[in-house]
Amino acid sequence: MPGSELYEKFMALHTRDGGLVMPNAWDGLSALMLADAGFEAIATSSAAIAATLGRLDGRHEVTREEHLEHARLLGRLTGLPVNGDFEDGYGDMPEDVAATVEAAVESGLAGIGVEDTSGNPGQRIRDFDEAVNRVRSAVDASKGRIVVTGRTDNFIQGRPDLDDTIRRLTAFAEVGADVVYAPFPPDLDALVAIVTAVAPTPVNVLVSPSDNVLTVAELQQAGVKRISLGPLLYTHAMGALEQATKALLAGDLASATTGMSFDRVGELLARGKN
Repeated sequence: MPGSELYEKFMALHTRDGGLVMPNAWDGLSALMLADAGFEAIATSSAAIAATLGRLDGRHEVTREEHLEHARLLGRLTGLPVNGDFEDGYGDMPEDVAATVEAAVESGLAGIGVEDTSGNPGQRIRDFDEAVNRVRSAVDASKGRIVVTGRTDNFIQGRPDLDDTIRRLTAFAEVGADVVYAPFPPDLDALVAIVTAVAPTPVNVLVSPSDNVLTVAELQQAGVKRISLGPLLYTHAMGALEQATKALLAGDLASATTGMSFDRVGELLARGKN
């Protein structure tokens, strides 16, 4: 599907009533499970990818090419629009971000996120103008072929400044970001303030505000248009594995070996192959 058609298809999910739930896959089988369940789009998770490779998330621990190959795999297996969680756009300069967007388009991605983290422990969030210029560069490079999400990480980088968060997200929308995103606003009031300030630009939420996990319906009522889960499905699955290992250590083979049958695994993988 050409980039412009994929863009229109993916954006339509954001602008319809209720928007979409966009879970994050971490390998081929998880992507196929999500597709089989009926989700209409999926995303990568930089944290989950890094963990599968034995690395910590952040500052390009997963290279751009590794992330692109991962995203291509998810799209190839499922045929679904894939949104890439591409950290800061892989590069310090706006032109680096533009190159990453172009590579994502060429790889068939439907969306890409660009965040304002810096990787610098002394200044974790980029200056306002720099952050806006990087999102502008991503939008200019997208040329209506890929959905661009402008993201500020204030709340998860120790800067609980709602006013600055709204200022950044509003600026991202003004330079053309299709979606805006601030992970873990402190509460529902802050989330509603963000949604109101940037309207009609769609807002993505990572699960919920920090103080309370809401339902999908409650988030939709607040005006959220996209709900993602970051690495949390992955950590949920790893939590089940941890419980199984504890059962195994206790000698309980039955509890340690419950779960999806390998016939079901084979069924899902065959669908991907086809």
